[in-house]
Amino acid sequence: MAKLKLDLHDIYNKGEMIDKELNRIVEEAIDRKINLVEIIPGKGSGQLKKKVLRFLNQGHIKKLYHRVEKDDKNFGRIFIHFRF
Repeated sequence: MAKLKLDLHDIYNKGEMIDKELNRIVEEAIDRKINLVEIIPGKGSGQLKKKVLRFLNQGHIKKLYHRVEKDDKNFGRIFIHFRF
């Protein structure tokens, strides 16, 4: 199974750039029919993970994917599952 990965460590403090990268990775997954996207906001204080989850919960984004999974073994990782 093919998977895309987005590591947000380098841009953790650049809000606008984070949204742009999240949009890009979702669009790329849809265009390439990739079933799984791994997003790594890192562990830190949890603020970046909350930002990512808020982004994914927006209506126009939420309708694009099947489900979101928070990794129970690694707090700093989120999976987006697509169904094609």
